[in-house]
Amino acid sequence: MKFVEDARWFCAPPRSEAEEGPLPPGRVTLVGAGPGDPELLTLRAVKALRGARLVLYDHLVGKEVLRYVAEDADLIYVGKESSHHTLPQESIIDLMVRLAKSGRPLVRLKGGDGFIFGRGGEEAQALAAAGIPFDVVPGITAAQGAGAYAGIPLTHRDHAATLVFATGHLRGEDEVALDWELLARPRQTVVIYMGIGTLPTICSELQRHGLPGDTPAALVEQASLPTQRCVTGTLAGLPQLAREHHVRPPALIVIGGVVGLQPELFAGMRGAPALAG
Repeated sequence: MKFVEDARWFCAPPRSEAEEGPLPPGRVTLVGAGPGDPELLTLRAVKALRGARLVLYDHLVGKEVLRYVAEDADLIYVGKESSHHTLPQESIIDLMVRLAKSGRPLVRLKGGDGFIFGRGGEEAQALAAAGIPFDVVPGITAAQGAGAYAGIPLTHRDHAATLVFATGHLRGEDEVALDWELLARPRQTVVIYMGIGTLPTICSELQRHGLPGDTPAALVEQASLPTQRCVTGTLAGLPQLAREHHVRPPALIVIGGVVGLQPELFAGMRGAPALAG
């Protein structure tokens, strides 16, 4: 495998005079890599990676997942981390479209599932608008991996008949754009992605909109990886627990009665013990 260090300057190999002329666009496969554990890759994802010759991959795609990529493939890192983007999203889309138009089929590899807070929908729209054929390979989203590995069932007849996924990104400088009344409803599980940086605001707003402060809540860091940690406590105490345990992204916030089952269920699972608040 060849790792391309600067995606901005990557281009297709030159063509001979005999090859000149318009090329049909290469097919793009949008692949969800799952939450981190390579054994959670789908069979279709592995097949796509093994057949790939060009892979654009994100920050949350682990090295163990990249081992499935063919030896003669080019790998281009286009990851985005908090406050540090290798390329902005618009440039990633432009690069993907440009490379596909050069006739080279490629895999766009994202952590989790690209259509769940992975901006895969935007990339699919751009491909459709450019007339580039594409396939979508779904992946196990981080919430599923976190729940299964930490011992937190996301739904349960006695605790949660509704499951809500939300993102904790800021809108503008200091506003978290969430439907607080919806998220504060009883008998549901709320999983918030990308919310560690705004955790105090999230917990405060949920309580302000009627969710009791003693509602069970958890932080799951590095979901499904050997380094996974699960910190459990209550909605009111979660920001303090995050500070005490130095929780860092990538981490999910899980709120609801199902979190109260975590000690019982995790006791029968292998792995490091959860950190109770």
